[in-house]
Amino acid sequence: MTDYKNLIDGEMVDNGEWLEVLNPANEQVVGRVPACGKDELDRAVAAARHAFKEWKKTSAEERQKVVQGIAAAIKENADELYRLLTTEQGKPHAQAQQEIYGAAGLATAQSTLTLDDVINQDDDTRLSRTRRVPVGVVGGIVPWNFPIMMAIQKIVPALVAGCTIVLKPSPFTPLTTLRIAELIKDVVPAGTVNIITGEDSLGPMITEHPDIDKITFTGSTATGKKIMEGASGDLKRITLELGGNDASIVLPDADVEKVAEQLFWSSFSNAGQVCIAAKRVYIHKDIYDDLSKAIAEYAKTVVVGDGSQQGTGVGPIQNKKQYERVLELIQDAKDNGYKFLTGGDKDPSGTGYYVPITILDNPPEDARIVAEEQFGPVMPLLKFDSVDEVIERANNSEYGLAGAVWTKDTDKGVEIAEQLETGTVWINEFMHLSPFAPFGGHKQSGFGAEYGLDGLKEFTYPQVITVKRDAVV
Repeated sequence: MTDYKNLIDGEMVDNGEWLEVLNPANEQVVGRVPACGKDELDRAVAAARHAFKEWKKTSAEERQKVVQGIAAAIKENADELYRLLTTEQGKPHAQAQQEIYGAAGLATAQSTLTLDDVINQDDDTRLSRTRRVPVGVVGGIVPWNFPIMMAIQKIVPALVAGCTIVLKPSPFTPLTTLRIAELIKDVVPAGTVNIITGEDSLGPMITEHPDIDKITFTGSTATGKKIMEGASGDLKRITLELGGNDASIVLPDADVEKVAEQLFWSSFSNAGQVCIAAKRVYIHKDIYDDLSKAIAEYAKTVVVGDGSQQGTGVGPIQNKKQYERVLELIQDAKDNGYKFLTGGDKDPSGTGYYVPITILDNPPEDARIVAEEQFGPVMPLLKFDSVDEVIERANNSEYGLAGAVWTKDTDKGVEIAEQLETGTVWINEFMHLSPFAPFGGHKQSGFGAEYGLDGLKEFTYPQVITVKRDAVV
């Protein structure tokens, strides 16, 4: 077992108080991290505030170079990092590799983004331009499902925009983030990136800290509402990427054999612990029987187990609290007599947070397993008759994060996509996010955007400078 330290003002430090981190595959302690509170937070924020004075003056080229250094450090140590990520998060090695290399790629891509001045007026009367200026010190709060991708998703645009950041990883998955902190401590100027760990109680301290100017958070809608409330005291800027109950719509012309495997992974990647996973799969009645059978048959070929073992396709739920919630939803479905195509029973081994792959056969629309975000390896398949009907059902949710349409007729797919009340819709694919396109939710799935120029602007204020020409002074 290794003790990991926090990054504050360019130094790796601890406070002598520790939190234990478990491997969800076997519930064994695999590391310890500092249990930080107000004192450590104050130190980190003070370091970020001091560093901001100089960092905001640096050129775009200097900032890009630092971010590219972060990407290089992650990529050069990818083998170590993805194995550590599997140990603390549970996802299979292949998916952990994708996250680590994806984070490095995201940093590289976003390092190229720049916010150019916009000329509003340029004539004999006056010259007016809008420039973007950094917000200041950012507080970043990261979830446990994609801890490295989400950390980079907050660190990189903050730095590119000229901000400094204090980042809090989830107490369930802080190890890989702190290892990266150690790797980049001499890459980033002291104080520009600070990473501190603690219980969930540290989150509200960050949200309400008077010297933090912006909060960027990824997590549940319920927590997002609390963050919005906490940040309101001094009108902090906020970006919230929250929950989703994402609908996939499969039209009758879809190729059953080709679509079945893709639909499976659209729901079961990372054991279903993905905000943009397909959590409601609507299949047209003409192909429902054939496609539901094909998905269930494919599910039988996928191994649920320890993510570090070769051949594992679906790992454990990351933590006990979420594990128990998923089991509760499955039990509710059993109590109500809903039909299961696969799964429905708890793994009998007793060790690790494993949930068998669970696919339900056309439960009612108001079933908890349909109406709530499962965030686990559960897929409700739902039958529909008409396009108008399925659009109404898909939109009947407090969430609006993402969705997908599967059809050979891409024009029809786009026509349906334009009627879905979500921030992102895919046609014939799933979970593709571009570093150059905005990502954000509608309704209760979020506030603001990440990625692309829209995401970068979230870390800035617009400032308009106007020069009066031929003025008498």
